[in-house]
Amino acid sequence: MKILMVCLGNICRSPLAEGVMQHLIDAEGLDWEVDSAGTGSYHIGTKPDLRSIAVAKKNGIEISNQKARKLEKADLKNFDIIYAMDESNYGNIVALAENSEEEAKIKMLIPDESVPDPYFDESLFVPVFEMIHTQCVKLLKYLKNGKA
Repeated sequence: MKILMVCLGNICRSPLAEGVMQHLIDAEGLDWEVDSAGTGSYHIGTKPDLRSIAVAKKNGIEISNQKARKLEKADLKNFDIIYAMDESNYGNIVALAENSEEEAKIKMLIPDESVPDPYFDESLFVPVFEMIHTQCVKLLKYLKNGKA
């Protein structure tokens, strides 16, 4: 299973989602791959936001080695499932889909709910981490049962 987490700049939400999901997958001993990307090219090559690194580390998850990258069309072919953090990013990912098979891979991380971008509001980093963690626990259970 290859999972891609996507937000806008790939420095706050999607690195947290990648780190949380990889941590959970590793704990289960699964040989799955998780990556993250951004729909924007603002931070290519940079580490996650220091506040994301801090909240992850506080919860026993290391994400400081990640590097931001931009979502590419090839990602829609290479990943089994792609999770968007909000409606805007969902729309941007869908716009890259070349067929219904690729479009079917794209989902909201939390159905019918956006994960808020904490970049401009430091008070959101802990609640965003908690939202992502809670949903990744649910998704892992769901995906292990062969559902997407």
